[in-house]
Amino acid sequence: MSGQIAFIGGGNMASAIIQGLLRQGAAGPETIQIVEPWQEARDRLRQQFNIVAQAAPGPFLAKASTVVWAVKPQTFKDAAEPAAPHTRAALHLSVAAGIPSDSIARWLGNERVVRAMPNTPALIGKGITALYARAGIDAGQKQGVERIVRSTGDLLWVDSEDKLDAVTALSGSGPAYVFYFLEAMSEAGQQMGLTQAQAYQLAVATFAGASELARSSDEAPQVLRQRVTSKGGTTHAAITSMEAAQMGPLFQQAMLAARDRARAMAREFGGA
Repeated sequence: MSGQIAFIGGGNMASAIIQGLLRQGAAGPETIQIVEPWQEARDRLRQQFNIVAQAAPGPFLAKASTVVWAVKPQTFKDAAEPAAPHTRAALHLSVAAGIPSDSIARWLGNERVVRAMPNTPALIGKGITALYARAGIDAGQKQGVERIVRSTGDLLWVDSEDKLDAVTALSGSGPAYVFYFLEAMSEAGQQMGLTQAQAYQLAVATFAGASELARSSDEAPQVLRQRVTSKGGTTHAAITSMEAAQMGPLFQQAMLAARDRARAMAREFGGA
């Protein structure tokens, strides 16, 4: 990777990307700059990666060819103001949910902006990240972004920025849905006589195995589901109960609520 890479914010997502870059040899500690206002977080970054994080932006950021924005949406604008004078020549990659690229470009005075929507499995290199590039990004810059993002898992590009709201609702928030179902399955297992450890082990292994089966199969999920749903059998009883409770439409409604919140965050935090 040519040039230095700077991270504004040193939380979980920044740490996931840094760890992936170091693990793959795509960057070294000497090529990474971090701006992190919290002392405790700076100490953790130094211990974990042997990188000295700075408390505030400064001229050192001018060395970065890419700046990764890993800040909370509500703090993005305030973080951008002191960093902008030092990052005019950089490409900017934002992993902040809900902040439109128009706002990012305006705050930074820079049209070279890529928005990313990752998810938390990136912490173990199993994430999926959707990307949207503004018109100012060329093919070579896209490849550079891909090298960064692939350190945390898979990726895909979307052709319109509004699709990132749907991505946020599906894969960005999606791990929480999986954990929610894991909770419910584990609790049901305990109600039926299994220990907490047994129920949780079975639930996690079932999600992992079913996901891998879906990944390796060319068949639609409906077909895979039907394969294990014999009429009159145990699975059929469970699916029938779920359908009677309208779980499918309710789940879709929940995802629409997540998408609507992403849109609201853009209005709330992406203003002038």
